[in-house]
Amino acid sequence: MASIDHSTPNLGGRQIICPTCGADFTWPAFRIQKTRLLIVEGKDDEAFFDTLVNRLGLHDIQVAGIGGKTKLRARLKALVNDPSFQKVHTLAIARDADTDPKLALESVKDALKASGLPSPRGSMRVAKGPPKTSVMILPSFGNKGALEDLCLEAVTLDPAMDCTEDFFDCLQEKGRACPKKDMAKAKVRAFLAAQEDPTLPLGLAARKGYWPLDHPVFGEVKRFLELL
Repeated sequence: MASIDHSTPNLGGRQIICPTCGADFTWPAFRIQKTRLLIVEGKDDEAFFDTLVNRLGLHDIQVAGIGGKTKLRARLKALVNDPSFQKVHTLAIARDADTDPKLALESVKDALKASGLPSPRGSMRVAKGPPKTSVMILPSFGNKGALEDLCLEAVTLDPAMDCTEDFFDCLQEKGRACPKKDMAKAKVRAFLAAQEDPTLPLGLAARKGYWPLDHPVFGEVKRFLELL
């Protein structure tokens, strides 16, 4: 179990250090500012969801990336110990299903319970608080994948996607190994390479308008945000 060093002025003055490996689980420069808090995996997801939240006019939702799904348990514990957490009346968590949506959901529920927080029965469900909690497994519960899969589905009819698919077909024909994992991430990079600014990651690409956020594929994500 992680120890708490109250001498470090971070996350309400608390630094989380694993006594076994010495890993620092502190949430850098994070401050709770709003009553509704959405936890996502990383900065890329944070930029994407922040863009979508603003598009929907849900300005009282604060989006925060935790630096990876493996840090969720430790950083939730740090979060509930922050005095400013008292202002949060809704806490939501969105994470990728990856190869096992059920396992992903159970992992989030376990992290919530370990921090003494209410745990919803399933994805897109709400547990009464305080604080009220909800979870969304991406791209949708029951399907493997991640946020990248949703974004790619939204641009299926974009001409650049034909070129993206041709690129990976060409690699296979030439005997080059394609990614065995994270193919969706690879296709996102290839698709974004065809945009006016080819340097942007997925989240910033949403701010630039490269993902059509009005596409029906994002409907379930929008419903999740409106539940908060």
